[in-house]
Amino acid sequence: MITKKDLLDKAAILQRDKETYAIAPHIAGGICDSNTLRKLADVADKYHAAAIKITGAQRIAIVGLKEEDIDKAWTDLGIKPGAAVGMCVRSIKVCPGTTFCKRGVQDSVGLGLALDSAYHGMTTPSKFKIGVSGCPNSCGESWLKDLGFLGTGKGFKCIVGGDGGRTPRIGRELVDGLTIDQAKTLAEKIIQYYRTNGKERERMGAFIDRIGWDEFKKNVLD
Repeated sequence: MITKKDLLDKAAILQRDKETYAIAPHIAGGICDSNTLRKLADVADKYHAAAIKITGAQRIAIVGLKEEDIDKAWTDLGIKPGAAVGMCVRSIKVCPGTTFCKRGVQDSVGLGLALDSAYHGMTTPSKFKIGVSGCPNSCGESWLKDLGFLGTGKGFKCIVGGDGGRTPRIGRELVDGLTIDQAKTLAEKIIQYYRTNGKERERMGAFIDRIGWDEFKKNVLD
């Protein structure tokens, strides 16, 4: 029988029937080409998957795989897993921004893909979610993430400490008017500070509550 460690290593999630599994390849920013979609469909058909599910984290999960087919499915896909489980930076949610959307005022795709490349799957004290939105409509759910960036007329606004889970909370604005490079630099400071000082299973919002807002600001906005 597959162990819990095997599940993490294989990025497989046991389903409700307690017999089959779901896997979710990484699709950075939820953006891919038609060849990727064909590959997902081919693998789902080959191993008789129950469904293909578009997830809330902009991944595409293949649902209902047999245990003996998990490794073969990953080999056929040739795509690295999306960070869907474990204490790490999860897949980064990105809205279309100025790349695609008529309402975009900042390049959320550019910033989101850069953050994805730098941090996706990185080990953190607890699960860590990032959302990047290109305008105040916040389609990347920036206010509900551990770390969010929100496009405004002045640049990117940085938001920290949000959570859309069991204990929902709106994040708090840290600073506004950031360029993409400034946003990337600030993200690095925030994530590394949290990795160094956060307690095990302590989400970003709880971490900030414990050390205090002023202390957090002082250490990431030096």
